[in-house]
Amino acid sequence: LYQADFNPEWFDTALKLAEEMVGHFSDPDGGFFDTRDDHENLLVRPMDIQDNATPSGNAMACDALLKLAAFTDMGSYRDMAEKALRLVVDFSTRYPTAFGRWLSAADFALSNVKQIAVVYEPDVESVEDVMRVIQSEYRPNLVIAASAYPPPVNAPALLNDRPVKDGKATVYVCEGFVCKNPVTTIPELKDLL
Repeated sequence: LYQADFNPEWFDTALKLAEEMVGHFSDPDGGFFDTRDDHENLLVRPMDIQDNATPSGNAMACDALLKLAAFTDMGSYRDMAEKALRLVVDFSTRYPTAFGRWLSAADFALSNVKQIAVVYEPDVESVEDVMRVIQSEYRPNLVIAASAYPPPVNAPALLNDRPVKDGKATVYVCEGFVCKNPVTTIPELKDLL
């Protein structure tokens, strides 16, 4: 939801949900249980890893942690996601159609994820043009954070220390939180994407 409208409340909620998930559902051996740690006692605590018509909770948790790591630079999220991915390596290579969401998460984990930070002065119209260019094509291994400058306290860390340049919507294209020179024109942006 955050990448749809860049409301920092969605991002803040995602972080809180991730902490809840890690605190109450994580398995020390990797992955996540389907029930909370304070759930009534069961003979076996279930952990479904296979995707069906809908993705498994584990695959979605892995995907969410990878994206949060790309927004926050929190290595612990990435470590948990990679540990979860190890659970399905053998199964996903033998039965790929049963692990579609996992394979998408693995692709994200193995690729050079582009992190895009867009900062702008309030009431700048050029930000709409910039966002249209970024979102005009399918780019699965990309995360976008955007905010008026200065970003609110609960905005993604990707926006930290990224000033506006020349009063124009400014785009920082990064990989691993290492950014190229910021750009303010559409042609420059297209070159970086």
